[in-house]
Amino acid sequence: MTKPESKKSSVAAINATGKCATASPAALQVNNGTVEPGCPDQSTPIKAKVMKQTSRESLHRRNTECEVYDDGTNTFFWRAHTVTVLFILTCALVYVTLLEETPQDTAYNTKRGIVASILVFLCFGVTQAKDGPFTRPHPAYWRFWLCVTVVYELFLIFILFQTVHDGRQFMKYIDPKLGVPLPERDYGGNCLIYDPGNTTDPFHNIWDKMDGFVPAHFLGWYIKTLMIRDWWMCMIISVMFEFLEYSLEHQLPNFSECWWDHWIMDVLVCNGLGIYCGMKTLAWLSMKPYQWQGLWNIPTYKGKIKRIAFQFTPYSWVKFEWKPASNLRRWLAVLGIIFMFLLAELNTFYLKFVLWMPPEHYLVLLRLVFFVNVGGVAMREIYDFMDDPKFHKKLGQQAWLVAAITVTEFLIVVKYDPNTIMLPIPFFIMQCWLLGILLIFTWTLWRFFIR
Repeated sequence: MTKPESKKSSVAAINATGKCATASPAALQVNNGTVEPGCPDQSTPIKAKVMKQTSRESLHRRNTECEVYDDGTNTFFWRAHTVTVLFILTCALVYVTLLEETPQDTAYNTKRGIVASILVFLCFGVTQAKDGPFTRPHPAYWRFWLCVTVVYELFLIFILFQTVHDGRQFMKYIDPKLGVPLPERDYGGNCLIYDPGNTTDPFHNIWDKMDGFVPAHFLGWYIKTLMIRDWWMCMIISVMFEFLEYSLEHQLPNFSECWWDHWIMDVLVCNGLGIYCGMKTLAWLSMKPYQWQGLWNIPTYKGKIKRIAFQFTPYSWVKFEWKPASNLRRWLAVLGIIFMFLLAELNTFYLKFVLWMPPEHYLVLLRLVFFVNVGGVAMREIYDFMDDPKFHKKLGQQAWLVAAITVTEFLIVVKYDPNTIMLPIPFFIMQCWLLGILLIFTWTLWRFFIR
């Protein structure tokens, strides 16, 4: 069950203990214009010419990447099965064409044809799409989510080009219960933590807020921390979203929450605990050894079980060091990441509002599961593009699609309910946001131009 070492991961470098460890592409040594993939002789001094050719970004990446040892075992689990998939797909199509009678139901045939087209595209993508930065538990898993990302973006484009009525009624083809206006729940109201008027349960306001979104907040921020890999950025996004809820509660009633629901239950308890657990997990992932052996090369059953469990952990690890104040490019990139994160969070609420989907509907949950699987890949590709632009010359495919999806979702919200979006923000809230933007702009000028 060990991934064969690819061209990118087969380069070895001698670490401090003399062991040969897998190095990243950024850590390759160049000598006279050729890449030396072997373990260099420790007795040979490093030439000055090689040191001059090694960029500052490459040295930085070498210090933030964990070393990896892989015995290179190539098993059936890791081999390409393009012909097998093509044969199975062809047999299924032949069966449908020759042996199955086509129902005389236009709506049913249309749905089945669309589903079949998507499945064929997924089969092609899983076997033929380009691999991303993640390889565990299997590269095919991440290729599958890349293809799902394409399908979801095409679905959003289709919805965007419909009229508001047709787009909402089209959702009935997915679930007949949709397409009906739904009232928004107001989380505000009585904000007393201790209600003396209720002798039966004076803490009923707290228990009323304990719904399914409490564990969802914790789990969501735990996963976001694993994506962003930085405590400061996570806390900034967490606090900023609460300010956005304050600012937009006149547009969506369910943004109206009690003060203690915003700052105690959300920021401190749910989000804060999720970020803390995420940082602890990151510390463990950065310290654990990344030594991989083929399953059949491990003699003990305990070792085999442990190896199977570790198949669902990263193949290697890169510590994210965003360093937003180091230069203007990184500063603007971090601001853009925070902005897109907040926009994607807002889309969760506005999209279900304009498409008339209840919060507990399975499509809302599927969207969150989708972003959990594609968000980590997108963040890694963004970090590689920002941190080592000489090697990663273009933005990764998953990051490109996630950015396009976030923008498309927002455009659907604008088109389907412009009246809600254009509701004027209260004057004092607008003043606060203008002041914040002015401070960011002033600090940017001082830090990168005046100073």
